[in-house]
Amino acid sequence: MEAFEIADVVAQRAESGDLYLEFLRTQSLSCGVYVLAAGSSDPQSPHDEEEVYYVLSGRGKVTVDGEERVVQLGSVVFVGAGVDHKFHDIDAELQLLVFFAPPEGSASKSS
Repeated sequence: MEAFEIADVVAQRAESGDLYLEFLRTQSLSCGVYVLAAGSSDPQSPHDEEEVYYVLSGRGKVTVDGEERVVQLGSVVFVGAGVDHKFHDIDAELQLLVFFAPPEGSASKSS
């Protein structure tokens, strides 16, 4: 069994200095924590995998394929593969639990 404490994963992500820390990868999915500071810009671009975001803390907005909504503790957002999406207008640091299926980077189109 693999089990994780979100507080530990969030601390590891902070120590890494990266915005995103993957902490679980299997053949069919990956999971990580993504953190965006209040007032910051979301630098990500569309992924080739489907994603689910769960807001652990904070408040801001997300735009997915041109549709905007407020996100806060408990919000869940699905983003289809290749769909443009950005978090923005971040009022309080957003801590996001992110699930990718298949695992992030595994569906990338390589020639």
